[in-house]
Order: sequence, then structure tokens, then C-alpha cells
Amino acid sequence: MADSPNTVVLNIGSQRIGMAVFETTKNSGLLLKAYESESIVADPALDASRISQTRIAIADLAKRLKVGKTKVRYAISGQAVFTRFVKLPPLQDDNIEQLVTFEAQQHVPFPINEVVWDYELIDGAGDNEVVIVAIKGDALDEINAAVNDSGLSTAEVDIAPMALYNSFRATYGKPDEPILLIDIGAKTSNLLYIEGKRFFTRSIAIGGTAITAAIAKEYGISFNEAEHQKITNGLVALGGGHTEQLDESVAALAMVIRNALTRLPAEIARTTNYYRSQHGGSAPRRVLLAGGGANLPYTLEFFQEKLNLPVEYFNPLKAVAVGKGVDASVLQREAHLMGELVGLGLRGTGKSSINIDLVPAVVEQARASDRRKPYLIAAAAVFLLGVGVWAGARTIAAGKAEDETRSITESQETLQPVVSAIQGLLKKEAQVKAIADAYTGTEADHAFWFDLLAEVRGALASDAVWVTDLEPLNGYNPLPAADAKGTNGRTVVKSDYPTAAYGSSSVADIKIAEPPQQRGRKPVVTEPKVATANAIRIRGLWRENPKSQNIVSELLKRLREKPGSFTFTVTGPDGKPVELRDEQVLRVTSVAEGAELALPFEITLPLSREVPIK
Repeated sequence: MADSPNTVVLNIGSQRIGMAVFETTKNSGLLLKAYESESIVADPALDASRISQTRIAIADLAKRLKVGKTKVRYAISGQAVFTRFVKLPPLQDDNIEQLVTFEAQQHVPFPINEVVWDYELIDGAGDNEVVIVAIKGDALDEINAAVNDSGLSTAEVDIAPMALYNSFRATYGKPDEPILLIDIGAKTSNLLYIEGKRFFTRSIAIGGTAITAAIAKEYGISFNEAEHQKITNGLVALGGGHTEQLDESVAALAMVIRNALTRLPAEIARTTNYYRSQHGGSAPRRVLLAGGGANLPYTLEFFQEKLNLPVEYFNPLKAVAVGKGVDASVLQREAHLMGELVGLGLRGTGKSSINIDLVPAVVEQARASDRRKPYLIAAAAVFLLGVGVWAGARTIAAGKAEDETRSITESQETLQPVVSAIQGLLKKEAQVKAIADAYTGTEADHAFWFDLLAEVRGALASDAVWVTDLEPLNGYNPLPAADAKGTNGRTVVKSDYPTAAYGSSSVADIKIAEPPQQRGRKPVVTEPKVATANAIRIRGLWRENPKSQNIVSELLKRLREKPGSFTFTVTGPDGKPVELRDEQVLRVTSVAEGAELALPFEITLPLSREVPIK
């Protein structure tokens, strides 16, 4: 049965958390109304704080999408659950539940009363095949609490591989040839073998963090620095002298990434042999790539080389309509990351192929309460009848009321210490949350610059353009007021930064004049504890091109078309938004003097938000 027209879904990965809102259309299809994602720190050394980071990220996504207090379907990582495919003998339908319970007790590596588990019958090759999934109850309750703390309640709990399979079926149907879907996550890669009506899945503990860890070990740097190098300079080296044309340092990094990623094709070959020998499956003839771990350049070509099969990126949005409020450029860039969200959305239409539901204890209690409602209604009717009898015996009832009042008063006095203890725990929770917010805020500011560099690198990628300097600015204002000129901004980096001694601060001393609190008082000049940047100045050189008189202006359009770290809309002196023109942010020399080989240019762009420089 389909739910209400709007379905809120959430995919909880090890590093990336995505949330979307779908609407069920008249023909039971899906319309994507909103989509946002958030990244958390993937450093294995910070695993203890992962639940806190997840809780904060979910609350932020719920606020940005304005979903309010609603029910959400969410998927958890395949790494967190135990999955087993089991063949059953031919049985009557009324015996399947009992047999599957017996098989679960035999295969699940934990006492059955300590886990939450579910199963689904799979169409196999002539045999009854069932997939059993299980997770420790306390682990599921911890994840569910992180979801519920943001005001969301739980509708269903799925696992990533099953949600991914549902989105594949809705998008690609039942293809004739066997297909392998590789979903490369941060800590886990999910392998889905899909053949006709059947499928098989296995989760492998190899993902993006394994590559980052290999870089950190090879160069003796921190995990965060290794992640930065992977994002900004990383690519996958290919065979046949592919790295000979690259810069030496980039080629060396590409080989480290290739060596770390080579473990995955080896595990794929091992899993394929197991699938063919134990489950009677066929070797895949086509490969689909999904997940954030497939973002590195030449990943697709790497798997084509290693698997010797045609490879393409998975696109679960082919069968999904997109609403007007969703950024199409973001979907084009992140479509292969949204398979789980689409699969969860299908659960709201009643058209999903696999319907796993891991029910947390608190959700099971709520469902049991709903099942008891008819009996409670009947009990209420009996109670009303009792009230009529009570009306005829007011004197006796008055005595009972006094006794009940006395009992309630005594109960309140008994519970008062418990109330105080709970209030103390809530206060401690608020303190811990404040500390976690500070950590995640600092990491978000840190990651902002990585994203900015990646955007500049992608937008200005041309053999006719060189970037020579990026300079953060404070107090930049491109628009003049009625009685003043535009402010070019002040650099937040000291001029002697390249030659400064190790350990000394490179942040310039910036004094900001605050407005007077009362008319007639002079501005009070204070020194902020943390300098901030609201713009970036990009300087470089460009070479004249016969096809374009000013290639810098053409490349600047890329930043306009995909705004991320930058903004081209600022608030004017009258308080209204103003779209910046090219001549307001770009200064370029277009005529060479003498025998100059390249001409200078300068771009000054406001940032999408003010960023602390620490």
C-alpha cells in the first residue's frame, strides 16, 4: 500500500548522509521535490564521535529541507548488518516463517534475542531462496535515536544494498544480461549481482577511507591531509604508461591510489566465483558504478581495464521526475550517489521489489500500541458506562477521588528526584552537543577551502590559463554606497607568509571598526579573536587564443553556472539583491605590450558565506 503523497527518506553512510523528499505522482511514480547531503569526518580515529556527528548532520538536513516532525524511511550501511542468502526446501507457505526463524538462529552469529532481523523471499533458479538480514539491537537503537533526536520519527529501516537494488529494478527493469552493480562507499563497497529475477549481494570492507589511509601511510601525513590530497590532486593511474605524461608528484600519488584500489577487483573476482559456484549464478557482462568512492578521475577506466567489461555510471534518476526547486546541476553531478534514496522513495509507492524492515524496539512498541487501539476504544466505551454509574454514586466517588489525589501527591514527591536526575542528564547532553558542534563547525570551515580549490581548479581548467595566487580577503564589498566607494577588502594573510618561521601565525592583524552604539560616539576599534574572509582574489595569467579574445571571461561562466563556494548575488546599498557583472569582479589585460607571452588577470569573488581563518 502506498503512503501519503510525500515521502521523506534518509541514507546514513559512513561519511556521507543524504536526505530527499519525494512525492508520489498519480501514476504511482516518483517526483523529487528536494535533496540535500552532508559530509561527516571519515577519520577512523574519530569513530567514537561518529554517532554525534551523524545526529548533528541529520538535524541540519532536516532543518534545511524543512521537513518538520514527520516520519522518515532511512537506510543504514551494509557494513553494519549481517546478510546471508539461504536456500530453502519446497514448503507450504504456512511453514516458511518457522523454517526461516530456524535458519536465522543457525546463521546469525549472535543470540537471536539480541538482534533485530528480517527476511525476504527471492525468486531463484527453481529453489526457494531467502535473504536474512540482522543487526545488534543496541546498535540499531543508537542509530535510531540519532534520527529521532532531530524531531523525525521512524517509518521503516532498510539497508543500503536492498534500497540500491530496488532503485535498480525501477530504473533498469529486468535486463537480459547479468549485471554487477558496484557501490563504493567510504568504508564499504556493496557488490550487487543482478540476473533476471534473482540477485545476490555482498559487502566488502574496502572503500574511500582505505585509499586515504594508504596515502597517509605512504607520505607519513595525517588522515585529513591525505583526504585533501586525494580530493584535490588524486586520480587513478591506468596501465600502458598512463602516468608518464603527468607531473611526477601527481603520478606518484596516482600509483598509490591504484595500488590501494586494486584490492577491490581481487575481491570482486573472489565474490563472482562464490556466486557462480554456490548460487548457480552467471558471470556479469556489464558493470555499473555508484557511490562517492567512484568520483576519482579514471575510476571508470580502471574497472574497465581490471574487469575487462563495459562499465558505466549508475543513474537511478532516469525513472524519477525532478521538481522545479531542485538544482539540476547538482543532480547531474551526484546522481550515482542517490540510488539508496530513490530505493527508499519507492517504498512509499508500494512498488519496491525487496521490503526489508529492521524495526527498532521503540518503533515496535509504538506499532504494538497502534494494534491495541481498537481494544482501548472498547475499554473507553466501558469506562464511559462506568462514569454513568459513578454519577449515581457521587458520595462514594468523592471519597475515592480524595484517596486518588493523596496517592498522586505521594507519587509526585517520590518521582521528584528522578525528574531532577533527568534534568541533569539533559543539561550534560546540551554541553556535549555544544562541544560536538564546535568540532564539526571547525571541520566544515576546513573542508570549505578544499571545496573552493576544487571549484577553482575545475572552472579555470585550460591550457591557456594559469592561476598564480589565491588571496582570502576580509571586508570586501564590490558595490559602493551612496556616499562611498566599494571596498576592495583587506588580505587576511601576512605578506611575509612564504618566509615566515615554522609555527608562527600567518594570519594578518585585522582591526575592524564596530559601529557606535549611540549617535555621536566614536567607533570603538576592537581586535577580533578570529579573522574572517568574505571574498577570494584570484590572480593569474592567460594566453591569447585565436578562437577567443578573452578566455578568462568564458571560464568565469563556469563558476556562474555552478555556484558553490562563491556567490554572484550581493546585497546592494538599498538592501535589495544585485547580480554582479563580469566587469565588477574581473580585471583582465587584453592587449599585449611588446613580446609578452601571457597577460595578467584578476578575479575577486564574494564567498557564499563568511569563513573564519584560524
